[in-house]
Amino acid sequence: MEPQVQYAKTSDGVNIAFASMGEGPPLVRVGQPGVTHVQRDWTTFPIHQRLIRTGRLIWYDPRGTGLSDRDAVDFSMEAMMCDLEAVIDSTGLGSFAALAFRNSVPMAVTYAAAFPDRVTHLILIDGWTNSFDFIGTPTWEAHEALIDKDWTLYTETQARVLVGFDDPRIVDLLGEHIRACIEPEAYRAFCAEMRSWDVAALLPEVKAQTLVLHNNNNRFYPVRAGQKLAAGIPDARFLSIEDPTYQHVAPLVEEFLGPPEKPKSAEPGAFRTILFTDMEGSTSLTQRLGDAAAQEVLRTHNTIVRDALKAHAGAETKHTGDGIMASFTSASSALQAAVAIQKALADHNASNPDTAIRVRIGLNAGEPVAEEDDLFGTAVQLAARICAHAEPGQVLLPEGVRHLVAGKRFLFADIGDIALRGFEDPVRLFEVRWQEDA
Repeated sequence: MEPQVQYAKTSDGVNIAFASMGEGPPLVRVGQPGVTHVQRDWTTFPIHQRLIRTGRLIWYDPRGTGLSDRDAVDFSMEAMMCDLEAVIDSTGLGSFAALAFRNSVPMAVTYAAAFPDRVTHLILIDGWTNSFDFIGTPTWEAHEALIDKDWTLYTETQARVLVGFDDPRIVDLLGEHIRACIEPEAYRAFCAEMRSWDVAALLPEVKAQTLVLHNNNNRFYPVRAGQKLAAGIPDARFLSIEDPTYQHVAPLVEEFLGPPEKPKSAEPGAFRTILFTDMEGSTSLTQRLGDAAAQEVLRTHNTIVRDALKAHAGAETKHTGDGIMASFTSASSALQAAVAIQKALADHNASNPDTAIRVRIGLNAGEPVAEEDDLFGTAVQLAARICAHAEPGQVLLPEGVRHLVAGKRFLFADIGDIALRGFEDPVRLFEVRWQEDA
């Protein structure tokens, strides 16, 4: 699954790139100039993929950064608020939780203080209140000495020396990531502008439930900066961490926000699109790999399917042993989820040929009967029969579903009228050509 990049236009005419994935309570990651990139962040920082299990994650590139207008290099706090407000307006949010890292923390605090009825929760990680928190430290002095030098040398030195990463792979990754996110002149302009930011007086105005996390060995912003934030915000919680790569932040965020809402079951007679997955050769897989290894393969299948359901507003109805049954209120969302599942499995199989997972997917739409958190009836039975008829790697659906998604730019192949067990009349089926989907 790759995020679909969209654009919001600010009140001063700047195009801001953003993405939204997942379903449930919204969580906005406040963009940090210089180190955010809507597409790259999805694969470079796995925390995004974990957080969509909590709810709807929205993230964006501030102006001058990533896929937003790179020529717009006004990094004043007013401009940063314009960017955030444009994304919130475009996504139609009423209230939401906000997540901010490092230099985006003052931005999140400013917005939460200005709009206390909108921001319900605030998670601030490795942040600061004003330049007195970092100017004069050895790390900042080294940063100042290097920032006007060779750009590649600076970005690699920032990862290795200033941030403190020892792993050469991470050093190369972060240095290359920064160079892909922003031009050197823009980054220097941002660093100069942020020295004037000061949110100390705004801290008492924050009404959102607040969690402050701060790395003990943060070289840029000492832990006292995080303590200062927490002390100034009413009833804020503070937790020191040892997690410079933020590998373990997601569970802390999930715990703070609370458990995700359980998708509501379909009401009797409600129109739904039903999706079934079915793994090929699960019995032979167990015989070949053994129970434990085969179960691990099944867990991989479950994770891929559930991530797709979460990203496309699907509700899991039940696990069928070799697959999963789910329902959707939107036929196009169901089809997007099916395509996402097959693409994710193809990526997995390319890297893991010995434990390749090949899955049939069948869809149908109708008005199933809801009872005890399960769905029954002809619409469900036909979806199951269509899934059973599919070949591994195929997505099949009947003509009725194809009509429901007309104009949505899916590619189909007509495979003709097919006799399915238990149904008197043949059913005209279509294959979704997901491998050719642009």
